[in-house]
Amino acid sequence: MSQSNSADVVVIGAGVCGALLATRVKKAGMSVLILEAGPKESRGQLVERFRTSPFKSDFMSPYPYSEMAPHPTYAPQANHYLEQAGPHAFAAQYIRMFGGTSWHWAAQLWRFVPNDFKTHSVYGHGKDWPIGYDDIEDYYYQAEVIAGVGGAQDTGSPRSKPFPMETVPASYFQQRVTARLAPDFKVQDDCTGRNSRNYDGRPACCGNNNCMPLCPIDAQYNGGIAAREAEATGAQVITEAVVYKLEHDASGKIVAAHYYDWNKTSHRVTGKYFVLAANAIEIPKLLLMSTSDKFPRGIANSSDNVGRNLCDHPAISVTFDVDEPIWPGRGPVSPCSIGQFRDGDFRHEHAPFRIDISNASAVAAVTKEIIAEGYYGKQLDEQIEFRAARRMSIKNCLEQLPDPDNRVTLSAHKDAMGLPTPRLYWDIKGDYLTQGTAQTRACYDAIAARMGGTNIKHSKAGAYANRQHIIGTMSMGRDPASSVTDEFGRTHDHPNLFVASTGVMPTVGTCNVTLTAMALALRTADHMIAEAAHA
Repeated sequence: MSQSNSADVVVIGAGVCGALLATRVKKAGMSVLILEAGPKESRGQLVERFRTSPFKSDFMSPYPYSEMAPHPTYAPQANHYLEQAGPHAFAAQYIRMFGGTSWHWAAQLWRFVPNDFKTHSVYGHGKDWPIGYDDIEDYYYQAEVIAGVGGAQDTGSPRSKPFPMETVPASYFQQRVTARLAPDFKVQDDCTGRNSRNYDGRPACCGNNNCMPLCPIDAQYNGGIAAREAEATGAQVITEAVVYKLEHDASGKIVAAHYYDWNKTSHRVTGKYFVLAANAIEIPKLLLMSTSDKFPRGIANSSDNVGRNLCDHPAISVTFDVDEPIWPGRGPVSPCSIGQFRDGDFRHEHAPFRIDISNASAVAAVTKEIIAEGYYGKQLDEQIEFRAARRMSIKNCLEQLPDPDNRVTLSAHKDAMGLPTPRLYWDIKGDYLTQGTAQTRACYDAIAARMGGTNIKHSKAGAYANRQHIIGTMSMGRDPASSVTDEFGRTHDHPNLFVASTGVMPTVGTCNVTLTAMALALRTADHMIAEAAHA
């Protein structure tokens, strides 16, 4: 039987951004209803699924999958949920469940540098944001306090207050890499939401090396923690609720969200405000599905910008064997990086980048490699220990410029609910980016030389991997003709429809994007609260 619910604020998506916004507006006295397409599971259930999965290298293996709310999967076989229409594959990995995709991250929570907000006016490339660094600096800090972030002091991002968390002590791997790359390369602690001491009811990191895909003890902050807090605060949560249409009145105001439960019974939810808080692929899909006579191109899409400017960090990588045992695999998987190429006058000429240094265990990868070479018995054991102790892997976060041709549209394929699946077009082009790639590769060669590297294996020339830092498809801006939302995430076309997602970010910078999205979500929440108070 169809049900009808109503709330002051209806949030679509129970990931970290939607949960933070829901918590804040609920504490301000507004009623909140969260609709989540996927299921709800506990950390214990996820840990058990990962423990018993044969696919330990697949970041999706701990997480539930349903044809009723499908997400992309790649192991043991790809489900091709995302139709690839461009010259480069955009192999997005995201989770549709209570807590969202930040369940399976490394909790890197970096601030942008100030010039990331004004790349066009300063460097002549990309877009300027309608806001600057100072507009969200305090919100950055608020998000850091919530997540318990610690990190390097000198990141190029000015701080008005110190980090709320001390960094996790450096592993032997990090100490040796830092020492050997100095002074040419400055290795610094990553900015992460990972406890080095008991914090907010969560324990300190105990050195598990599977932060991706899942911290087994919640020492690492994630969207599941945020979603549980929203629910504990009093937000009503309905899971297995697949929103398929937004309904508007004659003026264009959104009046209801329609969703299917997993039995495909349709329900209608009304509200004063609606917040889209899914990811930057699923939100455009919903908006493009919600056509009407008044909005034939979909909700919030009068400018034809919904789904456009799909961005990520096109990454290249290198692995090599160091001339001494450095023992990766003990402690957090993402402890440190090289950030000295994130900003500078060179951005007039080529893309900036940050270099991530992985501390993930290499045992599985080298074992597969050694078996393929024909080793067995005692020699197999010896080679596994020898190579796994020396294997080093790095990859970059390279800035990609927004391009309206890179986009999310609807495919002709339908899921089990009868809803269209996303179609992605992603191209990687332009001298700005290719020259940034060349600069990265030169750094890789220099790093390998400093580490006495042998068995050097670069990623294939011309091949890029997306980093799961998905932004841009509902870009904020002052001009409704070239953007989807304003600086507070309000859609230009609908006064009561907001977006709290990485999708509102006009540019991708050189770092993981979640902290910026969290800060923007908190800012949007405060704007909604202030507006409601004066309504």
